[in-house]
Amino acid sequence: MSNNRGRGLQANVLGTFDTVVMAVAGSAPAYSIAATTAVLVGAVGLASPAALLYCAIPMLGIALAFSRLGRIDVNAGASYSWVGRTLHPFLGFISGWALVISTTIFMVAGSLPAGSMTLALFDEELAENTALSTLVGACWFLIMLLVVLGGARLTVRAQIVMSGVELVILALFALLAVFHTDSAHVFDWSWLGFGHFDGVAGFASGALIAAFYYWGWDVTSNLSEETRNSRRTTGLAGLIGVGIVFLLFEVFTIAVNVILSSKQIQDNDANVLAVLGEEVWPGWGGKLLIVAVMLSTIATLETTLIQVTRSLFAMGRDRTMPAALGKVHQRWNTPYVAVAVVGVVALVMFIASNALGTVGDILSDAISAIGLQIAVYYGLTGLAAVVAYRKMLLKSVGDFVLGGLWPLFGALFMFWIFVESLGELSGSALAIGFGGIAAGLVPMFWYWRQGSDYYRPAKLDATRTVEADYVPAGGGGDNSLVHEGLPTDF
Repeated sequence: MSNNRGRGLQANVLGTFDTVVMAVAGSAPAYSIAATTAVLVGAVGLASPAALLYCAIPMLGIALAFSRLGRIDVNAGASYSWVGRTLHPFLGFISGWALVISTTIFMVAGSLPAGSMTLALFDEELAENTALSTLVGACWFLIMLLVVLGGARLTVRAQIVMSGVELVILALFALLAVFHTDSAHVFDWSWLGFGHFDGVAGFASGALIAAFYYWGWDVTSNLSEETRNSRRTTGLAGLIGVGIVFLLFEVFTIAVNVILSSKQIQDNDANVLAVLGEEVWPGWGGKLLIVAVMLSTIATLETTLIQVTRSLFAMGRDRTMPAALGKVHQRWNTPYVAVAVVGVVALVMFIASNALGTVGDILSDAISAIGLQIAVYYGLTGLAAVVAYRKMLLKSVGDFVLGGLWPLFGALFMFWIFVESLGELSGSALAIGFGGIAAGLVPMFWYWRQGSDYYRPAKLDATRTVEADYVPAGGGGDNSLVHEGLPTDF
């Protein structure tokens, strides 16, 4: 598919455990709970556990779609490649672009809390200073940029340390919350039903925010060219990652509903977890959970950088973006031009974000805008899986449900929350969401006119082998073309 047969990413660096760690870190459990719970509770109130539950079911359908597509096409661009080769190259490019824009916005939205959490460890007053939070967050971002530049092996080692500590702290507080006696509400099973939603539109707005909670597990697919036995590993790790973070999200959202009052949640919209920690374990609790959120935020900055740089690398390699983005560093085997470009763009956005107001305001609009873009590329990938496997869906009940019905349900759900939430979002969130996607039309049409091979794809079909340079398991040297396509497992 690509005519740029240069140096490739380093094959066979990551194993199954590494990839599961990346999937969990990508969804950033502590960060998502801390930064997004107030937004979710503001949208749906006590129905927040239900919003997460009913978004998890279609999200598993999307994870199945990623898993099945990853078996027949190993590509660092993931949905960018899959959607382009099944539905249409224009839709594929928009999928890749939606990921690039959402991850770039997130790096600003995520760096701010990383900065404010770090400052909160020393002084609560300092954490309210947006300019100082931005500066400290930018420093963390630059450190993660250097780690990602150092290669997949260094990246995953850093990730195991950060996510390991984060998950131990979260598990401890999940136990403490269960045994906590002083509560604002008594747990009610109706919180997991539909009764607390404000109609269909209210449910859609809650589901859009819930999609942001889960987003990020698909980093495993962007790492597929660097993963051992990636046809099986990346998809499995994504599914395990969604399962683990679902349990964490439910436990902590129910704990917030039970233990904290509406006023406490509103007054601490940028970090609900710290307040929960203080309630559950006065003195040490807040500080420990601040550490968990800080580590989670820094860890997810790293996985987000992986997603955006690998996507841009795939685009550069296919000549759908400047070819320099497809260059790989001789020593580290990382797309160093893409890493540098992302670094410069994000730092410019950090400075611009200071003009937008407080940390809470920036987060609210950015999260809503990212939700729209996630819905676009997840939805298209769900459809792509159904199309790629269409000739095999009637072979068994398992094929029909896991390969057709569930991914299709996931895709339709994503498109539905996209449409339904349009009326609920602020003007600035819509401007960020649509403006970001529309900007992608410029490079798309430009490189289409230039005659990139990406726009003349070999169609992806699960029933036949993808004809290309196949690198067997254990193979793959410095110049391996693992991305070019692999035979299916079937």
